[in-house]
Amino acid sequence: MSLSLRDAHRHADRILERVRGGLHDGNEVVAQSWTRCVNEYRLDPARRHEPAVVSRAELEDRRARRADVIACARYEMTTLFQQLADTESAVVLTDTDGVIVHMVSTPEFGAEVGPLGLRVGGRWSEAAAGTNGMGTCLAAAGPVSVRREDHFFPEFAQLTCSAVPVYDPQGEIAAVLDVTSRSSLMQQHLLVLLGMTARMIENRLLDARFRAAHPLHFHARPEFVYTLHEGKLAIGEDGRILAANRSALFQLGLQSMDEIRDRRLDELFETSLEDMLQRSSSASFHPVVMYRANAALRFFAVARRPASDPHAPAVAPAATAAAHTARPAARGSARPADGTTFGDPRLMRHLETARRVVARRTPVLLTGETGSGKEVFARALHEGSPHAGGAFVAVNCASLPETLIESELFGYRAGAFTGAQRNGRRGKILQADGGTLFLDEIGDMPLELQARLLRVLDERQVTPLGTEETQPVDFQLVSASHRHLPTLVREGRFREDLYYRLAGIELALPALRERSDRRELIRSVLAAESEGDATLTPEAERLLMEHAWPGNVRQLRHVLRSAAALADGRPITREHLPSLQAAAAPPALALPVAPAPPAAAATPEPLPVKLNPIQANERQVLLQLLEQHRWNVSNVAKALDVSRNTLYRKLHKLHIEVSHPD
Repeated sequence: MSLSLRDAHRHADRILERVRGGLHDGNEVVAQSWTRCVNEYRLDPARRHEPAVVSRAELEDRRARRADVIACARYEMTTLFQQLADTESAVVLTDTDGVIVHMVSTPEFGAEVGPLGLRVGGRWSEAAAGTNGMGTCLAAAGPVSVRREDHFFPEFAQLTCSAVPVYDPQGEIAAVLDVTSRSSLMQQHLLVLLGMTARMIENRLLDARFRAAHPLHFHARPEFVYTLHEGKLAIGEDGRILAANRSALFQLGLQSMDEIRDRRLDELFETSLEDMLQRSSSASFHPVVMYRANAALRFFAVARRPASDPHAPAVAPAATAAAHTARPAARGSARPADGTTFGDPRLMRHLETARRVVARRTPVLLTGETGSGKEVFARALHEGSPHAGGAFVAVNCASLPETLIESELFGYRAGAFTGAQRNGRRGKILQADGGTLFLDEIGDMPLELQARLLRVLDERQVTPLGTEETQPVDFQLVSASHRHLPTLVREGRFREDLYYRLAGIELALPALRERSDRRELIRSVLAAESEGDATLTPEAERLLMEHAWPGNVRQLRHVLRSAAALADGRPITREHLPSLQAAAAPPALALPVAPAPPAAAATPEPLPVKLNPIQANERQVLLQLLEQHRWNVSNVAKALDVSRNTLYRKLHKLHIEVSHPD
């Protein structure tokens, strides 16, 4: 709900008075932004703000220039949005000019904030939109929270924004990651989550841009290797350092990439690339000791062959369960100890079945809810298969833009299209030669590519884009989808012949709430995500055990990661699990209780449609509010600070019928 005209004038007067009087009490970052807006950009908070949106052609050009950043951010942004569980929020990515290049939100919220310019193509630099999370983050080059009336223009006073910069492997800002919401609560909590998400995107970007380099993972403590906290270096074949993540610079006491760019590894540490590769391989890619050159600093590290090398293992080979338990799993591999990951009898039977059939070259199709661990299962299957010596290559068909899927899968020769890499690229299928190809969310693959994939599966040959030469491939195929493929086949959205080609055997993985090893899994994931020293109070563990987990293991992982960050070394309590508290026990509403409405006003029971536990709690809270406000939808909308249209959509979604609209 935007400010009234009177409040808007007061808002403008407050900003101008503070800028002209030099008053910088409160949020210093916001005060400095107001000063820039007035003195540098010549903006007037009393004037109506007109949203700035770039043209379609300019947007496509900007998205093309940031294609790798967007590709690395898509999955993490979607995961963050699911973790927030706030339907009136958006996760936003802008380029370095503040133009939104990707956004995740509900369609309803997107439609409501779109007229404000909060949509793909909207320009949110300070010069264009005044003080706001995205633009002020770029101007300040650091994390920013801008609450409601902190915005320069009163049109944005209904929103709260938190934003952090995303850095490229050269240490330059590549994008801004932002959460914009109607809620003004938990901004520090949001900045923690945004910072974690930004680091994940940065690590993905380093891997994507330096696929031909040797990655070196290191940390002063061995259990932090393969976690979000590890330092990562990209090293050329000649041993020279090409790039580093922020954690690497921090651990080495460096301020910028310029201090180590093009230096040899043996100048930085008392070891060489060849020595680290040999020792890492001998240790089954568990951390080995290395020392900082000219300093008494010890690190634990693992060096690997380039991801583009078809013989490079994609993840650390399996070791004993005890060794896995002792160190957290790699981000992306999501692998707790083997025993806890597959302690559920049904999962264990499925894994044994899958290992038997892939040994006879039979493809496996995994089904199950989003976040239920299909990739974790596929990796474990790969490591126990005859192709374990080859690479495990995962392709998420849902996260790749349609324009990139074909080149990602099949590869291309040099100069095949505008923007192609100078030396061409080996596609994912060729990278999986001798190993396992995992096609995640296969149901989202465009129809025109399904025919070409089917031909590759039948002929076991690949023809890269821009060439007529075919190359033979040999890999074992594992696919996965949370969608019901037979239904897509009936609707004409998935090829029937491809479905039968993929489903040599079809295995349904249980949701987290159905697993008998839930408690062990919670403890194992916590050990992996909390730097190894977090504990749960009995009350917190009970809350985790009783939660329905609609996002499954992926949601569990993010909840525990943020809880460990909020607890900061102390035992995790209910207070460190805010999203679970809201779902389990909605707060009492401090509103007077009104008499019950006439029977004709609504018929909330019996409920014909089964709701999940979160929706059921939401429904109960709304029913209580409606009772307290005598079923006056306008008054309930005001109490919730939402529009009536938003409230009506929520009532419809939760199957609450209001027969007398006000």
